[in-house]
Amino acid sequence: MQPEHPATPPAAKAAAGYLLTDSEVAALLGASLQTVRNWRWRGEGPRWVTLGKRMVRYRPADVQAFIEGQGQAA
Repeated sequence: MQPEHPATPPAAKAAAGYLLTDSEVAALLGASLQTVRNWRWRGEGPRWVTLGKRMVRYRPADVQAFIEGQGQAA
């Protein structure tokens, strides 16, 4: 895996397959950081992975699946 570049936009990281942080997911979804954290605390929102004991990251495919699952019922 390539080293992370701090100026890389979240959408580019997602397209490249990098794991995303809470802040990056919030930016992609147009939500606040606290909203993303609240979703995780309540077991809602995109699926996440925990690396080690405290590092939380999101797979781009899981964020996309969350977006697609938010459609309105017909």
